[in-house]
Amino acid sequence: QVQLVESGGGLVQAGGSLTLSCSVSGSTFSDGVMGWFRQAPGKGREFLARIKWTGGIQYYADPVKGRFTISRDHAKNMVNLQMNSLNADDTGVYYCAYARGVTATETYEFPYWGQGTQVTVSS
Repeated sequence: QVQLVESGGGLVQAGGSLTLSCSVSGSTFSDGVMGWFRQAPGKGREFLARIKWTGGIQYYADPVKGRFTISRDHAKNMVNLQMNSLNADDTGVYYCAYARGVTATETYEFPYWGQGTQVTVSS
């Protein structure tokens, strides 16, 4: 079992920055990946970024490439999402998730999820 808890959401002005954190506990594996997803109002859950738990290889969805940075801290068992140049389209509930399989990007591939944290970008 893997337990995930997100934090760091809030209200930010357009053009601003915000860093989300995900605390990870439980059993993780060398082929595990941590992912960040977003669910905007009235829309499905969207993949944003993932990082391999061992090795740190990153992968980003096109809408956030160059603006968001995913990182992991083994010592603190945390995964962060640094978000820059935020705009109104970035508003939504942000979730971290854990999967086994380094190419996972689909929601069904991630069996473990946090409860989500709200990010609201005001224009």
